[in-house]
Amino acid sequence: MPAPPRIVAPTPEAIAEAGASLRAGGLVVFPTETVYGLGADATNDRAVAAIFRVKARPRFNPVIAHLAEAEAATELAAFDDRARRLARAFWPGPLSLVLPRRTDCPASLLLSAGLDSIAVRVPAHPVARDLLIAAGCPVGAPSANVAGEVSPTRAEHAASSLGATVDMVLDAGPCRIGLESTVLDLTGPTPVLLRPGGATREALEAEIGPVVLSDAAGRPRGPGMLRSHYAPRLPVRLDATGVDADEALLAFGPDAPEGAAETLNLSPAGDLTEAAANLFTMLRALDRPGRAAIAVVPVPEHGLGLAINDRLRRAAAPRAVPTDA
Repeated sequence: MPAPPRIVAPTPEAIAEAGASLRAGGLVVFPTETVYGLGADATNDRAVAAIFRVKARPRFNPVIAHLAEAEAATELAAFDDRARRLARAFWPGPLSLVLPRRTDCPASLLLSAGLDSIAVRVPAHPVARDLLIAAGCPVGAPSANVAGEVSPTRAEHAASSLGATVDMVLDAGPCRIGLESTVLDLTGPTPVLLRPGGATREALEAEIGPVVLSDAAGRPRGPGMLRSHYAPRLPVRLDATGVDADEALLAFGPDAPEGAAETLNLSPAGDLTEAAANLFTMLRALDRPGRAAIAVVPVPEHGLGLAINDRLRRAAAPRAVPTDA
C-alpha cells in the first residue's frame, strides 16, 4: 500500500498552492466533472514524463491538455469550423477534441506521443477551472490512477492508487459525470469518435453532422496502432554499440560511442524519466538530411524503458510500401 498523499479541500489558498506546484513541475490530482485527473504542466517535458512513470503506463498514449478557456486551446491546436462549433456548444464540458497540432504549439511532444495532433478540452468543474487559471499553463491530465485500475471518481480513489507520488490531492467530492470525456478526432474530413463519454454521439451529430465510430472507420485511428509509427525520415538503427561517421547518434547513459556526425543523449545520467521526456524532441532534432541513419544505443527494458523501446522499435520498423489498391 503506497504512503498516502496530502488530501486538501479546494480552498483558494490550496488552489493557489496547487497552481504553484504545477508551475514548478509537480503533479497534482484535481477533480473534473468526468473523473479525477493527474495533472502536470503540459509544456514541461519532465513533468509530462512523470505522468507516465507514476501511472506505470506500459506504452505512451497521448494525454489530453486541459485549458481554462477555449481561446487558450487555439494556441495549441488548429481549429476548423467544426471544432469552433463544437467548442461553442460543449465547452466547458466533457468533450475532448483531437485536432492538428500548431507548428508553434508550446506543449511537450510527449503529450502528443510524437503525433502531429493534440487532444484539448475545457473542463466544466469549477475547481478544475480555478486550478487552470492559478497554474497559468495548459495542464496535461489523464485519469488519476495506476494503469489498469478503474478511473477515480472520488479523491480517495486517486489517493489510494497513487499515494505520495503526487504533491497533493484537491478533494471536491464525487465527480458529477464519473465517466471519461468523449474523444472526437477532427484531424480528417470525417469526424471519428475515438472514445464515447460524457458528450453523446447524437449531440455531436446535431452540431456537425455524421460522426463515424473508430472501429467502423476502415483504418486505425488511435495512436500507436501501426507497426511503423513515430518514424523519422532517416532509417533508425537500434542497439548500436558503435557508430559511423555519417550517422547521428541517440545515446543513453554516460558511455556513448564516439565518432558520430552528431550526438544527443537522452539522459547522460541514465534516468529513464529524463529519457522519456527527451525522446521525441531528440529524434526530430537528429532527423536531418545528409546523414545515413540515426543509430540508437540500447535502452534498459524496464520501467519507462519499455515505452521508450516500444516507440523506438516502431520508429525503426520497415516503412509501409504504398500499393495501387
